[in-house]
Amino acid sequence: MAIMDDHHSWAVAFGILGNIISVLVYLAPVSTFYRIYKKKSTESFQSLPYQVALFSSMLWLYYALIKKDAFLLITINSFGCIVETIYISMYIAYASKNSRMSAMKLFVAMSVGLFSLILIVTHFLVKSSTRVQVLGWICVAISVSVFAAPLNIVARVIRTRSVEFMPFNLSFFLTLSAIMWFSYGLFIKDICVALPNVLGFILGMLQMLLYAIYRNTEKVIEEKKLSEQMKTIVVLSTLGTSEFYPVAIDIQPDANTNNTKEDKKENEQTGEPYKTDQKSLEYSSDLHSNECPV
Repeated sequence: MAIMDDHHSWAVAFGILGNIISVLVYLAPVSTFYRIYKKKSTESFQSLPYQVALFSSMLWLYYALIKKDAFLLITINSFGCIVETIYISMYIAYASKNSRMSAMKLFVAMSVGLFSLILIVTHFLVKSSTRVQVLGWICVAISVSVFAAPLNIVARVIRTRSVEFMPFNLSFFLTLSAIMWFSYGLFIKDICVALPNVLGFILGMLQMLLYAIYRNTEKVIEEKKLSEQMKTIVVLSTLGTSEFYPVAIDIQPDANTNNTKEDKKENEQTGEPYKTDQKSLEYSSDLHSNECPV
């Protein structure tokens, strides 16, 4: 009995810590949406990150509701559903017509259609004795499948030798979150909670290791010019707090661009043909990350 009580106490402790850290992760995009609110525009931000986070939270909440003694899972994923719904509502309110329609279609397809399908299948076609296990493995499969996304950021860091698009603070808190939820799942003997966080911990440690290696290294490989004005950072936690964080990119034209345009205008006014320099003009863009998710 004493061992059982100790296990329960440790599970509660890690569950509470997991809740606290996951709340911080959920609140990370607040600065992004404050910017959207101030500018009354979603600019180049996408709704997909928040749609995925909402879908993940809904699945884990459903899992926690049909599983006994999962109050700490219910609390954090309920909070996640509320926060992500607010984010998506703000996005739809300030998005352009095309972006608004795309966001609403994605919401209906994912959070309504796909979630309803999973709910119906697990409730009516799966025996009650195995329902928790089946739904748990569905949650595991979805959590693991989205882990391909951070590998793009890892590959980018290795390729460019720059950690510009991989904030250390967020990687650190997501690694802590994975440790807490893995420990929680271990002590309550729930492999569906513990297993995905093993991968989350490995990826988090990899990201922090790369940050330590490349944080003081200048770019040695120049990337192709970006036609987009937005890059998306994808950092994932495996327990309802999977988050994708857009980072705004200001593309500032070189001064030579303005000079060239002025020369063209003057030549057109004087009727002289426009001549280019013997050397070709190159245009460079300075990329600046205007937002840090944490």
